[in-house]
Amino acid sequence: MTAASIPFSDAMYAHRVLVVDDYPDSAEATCMLFTRLGHCCRQATSGARALDEADAFHPDVVLLDIGLPDLSGYEVARALRQLHGREIYLAALTGWGQPEDRARAIGAGFDQHILKPATASILREVIRAAERSREENGLPPLQDREG
Repeated sequence: MTAASIPFSDAMYAHRVLVVDDYPDSAEATCMLFTRLGHCCRQATSGARALDEADAFHPDVVLLDIGLPDLSGYEVARALRQLHGREIYLAALTGWGQPEDRARAIGAGFDQHILKPATASILREVIRAAERSREENGLPPLQDREG
């Protein structure tokens, strides 16, 4: 499926999505898909940069690789959870897929664990899951926002 053939999102809102992956091409491609789905997206290639970007950008959805060159994705997830609580939906997007990897991700504060590569359909489902999570946690709906 090419970027031009990806159907627009059925999300209720335009989301701010932060994609964190130490492979710049992967982060860029994932951001392009989210942008094509109608969301504002930024990317980071390290844990420290992800925390800086989250502070400046205020994402409500973060797709985070576990194996980063400085801080692990687990450390970044814990820090984001401590700073932002349930207002940020955290999805681990990783090549690590053993049951213990999933359990460790959830234990670190991730809402969801996804194996790479993620299809456009999976990315749309992340957004729907984030919207359900906001509702279940009693958070106010997002307003459409500019990036």
